[in-house]
Amino acid sequence: MESGQIVAGQIVAVFGAYGHTGRFVVAELVERGFVPVLSGRDSEKLKALADETGLEARPATVDDAGSLDLALAGAAAVINCAGPFASTTAPVIEAALRARIPYLDVAAELEANIDTFADFTDRAREAGAVVVPAMAFFGGLGDLLATAAMGDWAEADEAHIAYALSSWHPTAGTRLSGAVSRERRGERRMRFTGGQWEYRTDAAPTLEWRFPEPMGARSVIGEFTMADVVTVPSHLAIPDVTTYMTVEAVRDIAAPGTPAPTAADESGRSDQTFLVDAVVRSGGVERRAVARGQDIYAITAPLVVEALDRVLSGRTRAVGVAAAGEIFDASDFLRALAPYVTVELVPER
Repeated sequence: MESGQIVAGQIVAVFGAYGHTGRFVVAELVERGFVPVLSGRDSEKLKALADETGLEARPATVDDAGSLDLALAGAAAVINCAGPFASTTAPVIEAALRARIPYLDVAAELEANIDTFADFTDRAREAGAVVVPAMAFFGGLGDLLATAAMGDWAEADEAHIAYALSSWHPTAGTRLSGAVSRERRGERRMRFTGGQWEYRTDAAPTLEWRFPEPMGARSVIGEFTMADVVTVPSHLAIPDVTTYMTVEAVRDIAAPGTPAPTAADESGRSDQTFLVDAVVRSGGVERRAVARGQDIYAITAPLVVEALDRVLSGRTRAVGVAAAGEIFDASDFLRALAPYVTVELVPER
């Protein structure tokens, strides 16, 4: 089945539908012929969105399994857009397993992603269920780029994914998720090296990363560990995975006064631009994949809905808990994002 060919009118439950990213996901689902069912914890926000869109609302909370079951009733799949994901992933995955439907989320929280792989890998595989965590800008896109860059390599020595954001105006959900992660992690930071997680208390290094022209060399925070550092080594034989973020973006998200994103066009996208530079190295040889686009929150919608389309149409390579690059044909998936993201595979050197 070709990309975009779906059974018209399939119902998809969206938990956290009224959030900033959730609204983009709902709009993308409608655009592609799905019928979103709006769900979430705040019944007033849910009703307002239902009145605005004409879609059905089903309030649910993660501490009420019965409400989640009702929210997912009759749905072909569920997309979880509700942070902090440390609180929502497990209950919504459990509900998806009970309903025997695929689960996808847009979680960028390291701990939530790690927990999903640790707690549900065996159960989901045994049930023949599909669980796709971090199917978003962080976690999903970087993983697809690294997988595409790997090409025919069975293993690599290291992977590096560097992010250049023109700015980073965080949503309320991003700030809340960050606070939850810091609460769990304390003053420690995490990095993945030698095939395992390491906790450190020293400051992350400031480095120079040479992005593709015309951007060129930029100062970045090294070991600015994002969800890609969970997804990439979950299926690729790479013992050292590191992510980087331009210092200006880190300053934005760290400053308490940085405002939330504001719409710059009628689709609701902000004017933020991004460049993601994924590099894999093996034996002195380097392969690279580069993505450029607009608005890290808005781009999550075509990412997760394209993934949903592929899951429901059977264009998958794995069952159980699986990252984007493991369950999908990475290069083909990236080509399908062409209306939203410009992707370039750089010849090896």
